[in-house]
Amino acid sequence: MRAHSRIVSSTIAIVAVSCAAGAFANPAVDDSALRTRQTQLENGLTVLTLEDHTTPVVAFQMWVRVGSSDETRVTGLAHLFEHMMFRGSKNIPPEGHGQLIQSRGGRTNAYTTSDMTVYTTEIPAEALPLVIALEAERLANLDISEQTLASEREVVLEERRMRTEDQPGGRAREALYALTFQALPYRWPVIGWRSDIANATIEDCREFFSTFYVPNNIVIAIVGDFDADAALEQVRESFGGLARAPEIPRHSTEEPRQSGIRRARVHFDLNAPVLATAWHAPPAGHPDAEALDVASEILSGGRSSRVYRRLVYEEQSALSAYSVYSEFAGAGLFGAYASVRPDASIDRVEALFMEEIARLRDEPVTAEELEKAKRQIEVSMIHQLTTNAAIAGRVGYDVTILGEIRSLEDRLAAIQAVDADDVQRVARTYLLDAGRNVVHVVSPPASTEPGQGDS
Repeated sequence: MRAHSRIVSSTIAIVAVSCAAGAFANPAVDDSALRTRQTQLENGLTVLTLEDHTTPVVAFQMWVRVGSSDETRVTGLAHLFEHMMFRGSKNIPPEGHGQLIQSRGGRTNAYTTSDMTVYTTEIPAEALPLVIALEAERLANLDISEQTLASEREVVLEERRMRTEDQPGGRAREALYALTFQALPYRWPVIGWRSDIANATIEDCREFFSTFYVPNNIVIAIVGDFDADAALEQVRESFGGLARAPEIPRHSTEEPRQSGIRRARVHFDLNAPVLATAWHAPPAGHPDAEALDVASEILSGGRSSRVYRRLVYEEQSALSAYSVYSEFAGAGLFGAYASVRPDASIDRVEALFMEEIARLRDEPVTAEELEKAKRQIEVSMIHQLTTNAAIAGRVGYDVTILGEIRSLEDRLAAIQAVDADDVQRVARTYLLDAGRNVVHVVSPPASTEPGQGDS
């Protein structure tokens, strides 16, 4: 399935699961997210409010339109600020933000992607005014000091070591993105390059924050048991004094057309080699998205899927294998990944995987495969995403990346509309040999001297 999940409420789930089982007789889906009220303050801040008094819980999310793709001179700053935002402000001590929320029975977290940084909070209804005040405080008075930078720099460098540098899968993905994207900023990792993290200055951080952490670059989503009018009034009081930016810079580069296979080999001390392959695919919101999701599900959605059955069960050449369509604001990627058995050939695994890709291009998928894939996508879309936080995530993502909230009815209908010709068409359009990027992560040759031959 797509990297960005489709998010719906529990009240929709009952209707949509029946749809997923094939009951599309009634096309009218009661999508509560469409009742979301959208308000824009004079300084450009967008506020999304949706009341749901089913449970006494409120999800508050702040979506900042800045990710690693917005970095220019120094990579890793977007992710670095995900950490620094919890390190205190003029009126809140370090770690005080999270402690105040936890003391009232809430929880808070954050994450960074290529296109955005998101701060999430779930709290009892009575704590919402505190959360609004805390978010406004750290936007207005964040502590961007040498001490804070030094502390969080070490945290991020250790995170990079553990999640990327010491992991064959992390090495594979980092090399794959750098190989696939030649011009677009999706080529560098969200966490940033080690040298940039190590050398970022306090001036770099302050410039980045003043450029992107501005009200006309932020979407606030509030969903749950609260009074929307009262919350909006407090948001106006707390955030209304923040100055909007006259301009927010964005990359305008276009990715050149790829006209041949690109390959890279990464040497890493491991037992099971890793295969990572990718093709350029369309960005978020493209009409071909659903067909690419279905193609990915047919390839690797479960143990009976084509790739798992062929590589893992029949040939016994891979420990795991899967494909995924990942969408970004300005691009997309269709990836194919496999962990190779220690006694198997990575070249053989690649050949087998590409045979299954070729089958998608050359042969129509069966009706049984098609319906199973669509059913799995629909059920997965709905089953896991039924909370206030999930609804806030859905509307926040849609408005931040697409500019509007998409109808669940339309999304379900688009999945159902995918047919065998669509799957074959997108495979022939995007999954071509000439557009393939391939990374092999393998053990270094025995003759390689220490410190040489590593990528």
